[in-house]
Parts: sequence; structure tokens; C-alpha cells
Amino acid sequence: MRRIERAFVVLNGAAVIAGLALMAVVVGWNVAARYLWAGSLPWADEVARYAMIWLTFLGSGLALREGAHVAIANAQEALPGPAQRALRWLILLTLFGFFAFMVWVGIDYMNRMAVQKSAALRLPMRWVYAAMPAGFALMIAHLALIAPRYLRAGFQPSDEAARG
Repeated sequence: MRRIERAFVVLNGAAVIAGLALMAVVVGWNVAARYLWAGSLPWADEVARYAMIWLTFLGSGLALREGAHVAIANAQEALPGPAQRALRWLILLTLFGFFAFMVWVGIDYMNRMAVQKSAALRLPMRWVYAAMPAGFALMIAHLALIAPRYLRAGFQPSDEAARG
């Protein structure tokens, strides 16, 4: 199971890196073209914007794994052991419920925007808005994988991140 989880994390990280590389190349090329050839790519800003949207949602599950989202740990740590565990269960169930709700909302929003097209690329906006349900589905998967560790000790950086 650990091997599958590690592959999942590596694949998710690779997708984020690929999106960041795409964004950097497109923006870099556009800046260079603007100064060297006095022209720019009409679609570069759109690609960079949509890549950033996808990066935000694809990377949010990885950030969740590391406890990088805003958290108020003092409230948990001030409680005695059993109350800490009960609060962690409540937080975990609330997060699962919220993420599932956001997948549903994201799919609904994505379907509502299916007929709209982007200005420069003429890309169906459905594919841009698909980042939302995809990202929240990934957050559900990441949360499910770290739930036992979270219930034991709260959000702590994983062993892999601590080693470097």
C-alpha cells in the first residue's frame, strides 16, 4: 500500500511540476518575444492563468499532506488526549464532507460553463473549471491516505518531506 501511495504522491507532484514548467516556458517565451521581436503570443496570458488555476487545485492535496494549509493547532493541543482525538475525528469528517461537496459543486459549475469558450484559445471553459472537482477529488484521496497518521498525531510533515 505504501508503494501505491508513494507512486500517487510522485505522480501528483510530477503533474504540478509539469504545469509549473509549462507556465514558466510560456511566460518566459512571451516576455522574450515581446522584447526581442516586438510581438507577443496572444494566448500566453490565458495559458499561464489556466495553468495557475490547475496548479492551485492539483497541488492543494500535496499541501494538505504536509499540513501546509491554515490550521489552528493550539486548540487541539490544549485539549486532553481523548478530546484531541474526538476533535480530530470531527475535523476529518468535516473536511471529507466539505471536499465531497466541493467536488459536486465543481462538477455542477463545470457543466454550467460547458458552452462558454476562452477568449484567445477558444478552449471550452469546462476544461478550465474541471480543475475544481479534480483538485478536491485529489484532496479526498490524499486525506484518506493520511487520515490514520492525522488521527494519531495531527498534521505533521511526512517522513519523506522531513528527510529532504
